[in-house]
Amino acid sequence: MVHICLIPPTIAVKPEEILSVYAVGIDIGGTKIAGAVVDNEGHILAHLSRPSPALDAQAMVDTVVDLIEELSRGRRIVAAGVAAAGFIDADQSVVYYAPNIAWRNEPLREKLERRVALPIVVENDANAAGWAEFCFGAGRNVTHMTMLTIGTGVGGAIIVDGELFRGGFGAGAEIGHLRVERDGLLCGCGARGCLEQYGSGRALLRYAAEISHDPVLGGKLAAYRHGDGTIDPAGVRQLLELRDPGALRALRSIGEWLGSACASLSAVLDPQLFVIGGGVAAAGDELLSPIRASFLQNLSAKGFHPEPEFAIAELVNDAGVVGAADLARRHAASV
Repeated sequence: MVHICLIPPTIAVKPEEILSVYAVGIDIGGTKIAGAVVDNEGHILAHLSRPSPALDAQAMVDTVVDLIEELSRGRRIVAAGVAAAGFIDADQSVVYYAPNIAWRNEPLREKLERRVALPIVVENDANAAGWAEFCFGAGRNVTHMTMLTIGTGVGGAIIVDGELFRGGFGAGAEIGHLRVERDGLLCGCGARGCLEQYGSGRALLRYAAEISHDPVLGGKLAAYRHGDGTIDPAGVRQLLELRDPGALRALRSIGEWLGSACASLSAVLDPQLFVIGGGVAAAGDELLSPIRASFLQNLSAKGFHPEPEFAIAELVNDAGVVGAADLARRHAASV
């Protein structure tokens, strides 16, 4: 059964009010800011990007304004959505904290609306990507979906009964900061043992560097090891494409942690589908296989508990801009 893409809790709009109108989606990263014009079916009509001045809060705002204005020129744009990594308040307005950007309690929506004649919605980047996958990608046939984005860190998005879950303060679904190892590795959030330290792209490189010392599995990985003991990310990607046993062992390691975390999430959220996105998801079934196996190994009441499906995200790098634009368009239709 194909679901009707419902509106998140703070947004209410009748389906007949959603017209074929365009919105701008902005996806802010630590190195690049991407922008796009998106229609109500999730199609991208125009795309731009700019380098991200991540250490200069005002320059970030200026760059976002320039992108929105350039993408809006000559088009009927009804709203703009801005996706950024970090904690966003429940009103989709203030960036409490952004780990890779110089924003602390940043009133981003207010600053943008002073300069752009459009309604603005600010959203966590993983939430925006998850919403895009739910509406237009891998999750379009379900009503309960959990997404994990596996990049440098681990992000998350949760869809419950067709609605985007944000939590009471807007900072929910931070799946990467589930604590999975007591007194484990120190995380950038200040806690120890977070999933992000074991199931992320950063963790993949750490495992690969460790395996590079293995005389049986590590021969090819060793060629990409730097003098300081770290390993070249491009080399690991290349070896994964070549199905090198050492690189695949490192990938299985993060998959096992992710699968175990999904089993815990399933006990709480009971999703019909887990979607795996982010740059590491390019490994496809080589990543899904250990996730599924670990999930089943750790699933409570195995054999009696319904088992969700697992899928790779479909929208890849476009999910952030598509989700941000769609959330903004729906918000504009409700006011």
